[in-house]
Amino acid sequence: MRRQWLRARVDRDRSLGLRLTLASLAVASIMIPFSLLLVVAKMPVNGLDAQVAEELHEYALAHPGVTRLLIVWTDLFGPWPWRIAVIAYAAWLLYKGAPRLAVWAVTTVTVGGLLGLALKIIVARARPHLPDPVALAPGDSFPSGHTVHVTLGAGVILLLVLPMLSRRGRRVAWAAACFLVLSVGYTRIALGVHWVSDVAAGIVLGAAVVAATAAAFETWRREQGRRPASPLTEGVEPELVKEFRDRS
Repeated sequence: MRRQWLRARVDRDRSLGLRLTLASLAVASIMIPFSLLLVVAKMPVNGLDAQVAEELHEYALAHPGVTRLLIVWTDLFGPWPWRIAVIAYAAWLLYKGAPRLAVWAVTTVTVGGLLGLALKIIVARARPHLPDPVALAPGDSFPSGHTVHVTLGAGVILLLVLPMLSRRGRRVAWAAACFLVLSVGYTRIALGVHWVSDVAAGIVLGAAVVAATAAAFETWRREQGRRPASPLTEGVEPELVKEFRDRS
C-alpha cells in the first residue's frame, strides 16, 4: 500500500497536486517571517500607515457619497465573490475536460486564502482605531483579506483567460486585473479598516502564491513534453483554446 502511495506521488500525471502544495508551502516559508519582521519589529512603514489613515479618514467623513461607493465596491469584489467566481470557472473547466486547470485554480485560491488567514492569526495586528469610523470589519488586520483574495482571484482568472485573448486583449485584461487589485486595496485603506502595509502585504502574498503555483504548473507541463511557455503572457495553459475546439 505504501508503494502504491509513492508511485501515485511520483507519477507525472498525478504529481501536479503535490507540486502545487510544495510551491505554496515555499511561499509560506518566506512570507511568515517577513510579515513578523514587518509588523512586530515596527519598521518605519508604520509612520506612513498612520499618516495615510488619518488623511483618508478625514476625506471619507467629508465625502459620504464617495464613502458609500467605496463600501459597495469593496463588498462587490470581496473574498466570497472571488471564491465563487473561481469555483464556477473551475466547474466549467471540469465540464470542458480540463481537470488539471480546475485543480490549479481551486488550489491556488484555497491555499492563498489559508495562508492569509494563518498570517492574521500569527501576527495578530490590531485594525486602525479612528474617531467616527465609516466602516467596521471583524478580525485582525494584517494582511488584508480582501486584498489577498482580489489578487488571487483576479490573478487566477487572468492566467486562465489569457490563451483565449489577442495581444491587445491581453493588455486590457492585465490592466483590468491590476485596476481591480489596486482599487479594492484602496477601499480598505480609505474606509479605515486596514493600514497601507496590510494592503501591500495582501498584494505581495496573493501575487506570490499565484506566481508559485503557476510556475509549478509550468514545470509539470514541460515534464509532459509540452512546449515551454510564459504564464505571464500566454497563461498557464496556452494550448487551452485549441484543445477546447478539438473537443467541441
